[in-house]
Amino acid sequence: MSWKNNGYDMKKRSGSASAPGEEKNAYEMLVCTNTAVRRAARRLGNLYDDALAPSGLKATQLGLLAEIQRWAAANSGQAPTLQDLAGKLAIQISALTHALRPLVRDGLVALQPDELDKRTKRGALTTAGEARLCEALEHWAAVNRRIEAVLSPDSAGTLRALADLVASDEFLAAYSHSQAE
Repeated sequence: MSWKNNGYDMKKRSGSASAPGEEKNAYEMLVCTNTAVRRAARRLGNLYDDALAPSGLKATQLGLLAEIQRWAAANSGQAPTLQDLAGKLAIQISALTHALRPLVRDGLVALQPDELDKRTKRGALTTAGEARLCEALEHWAAVNRRIEAVLSPDSAGTLRALADLVASDEFLAAYSHSQAE
């Protein structure tokens, strides 16, 4: 059976690598960056989640707490708006509010109205949130060292740089521009 996708015959002759007349499914030949990155992210996420379990946080929650602290430190203690935080994390505001819900419930993050625009909410670490973040960072540092040892510091740095590039607005603009060509 031959699969058709946008007019492309997804079952093609494989060329010199196969015996004459043998067909190879093109799906078997596809290299999918999305699938590989998601699979790697799940593996890394599980390793970090396991290491962070004693702190009661997931890796995604640690990332949220750390980003809130990073933003406040860079902005004279001013907590980020939820819009700013969602933009920095490259997620939808609805996904951010869903992810913040347990952190707010557990008293680690406080949602505060903006002083100038009461409709705008800011996410700030509470004292308990700062303490939990410090505790979790010890566990994070240990797993991060192990991952860097396995990958090598250079490979880990390259992986982070590529991930940061793909998450950037510049990448999105370049991708959008490439459709026009």
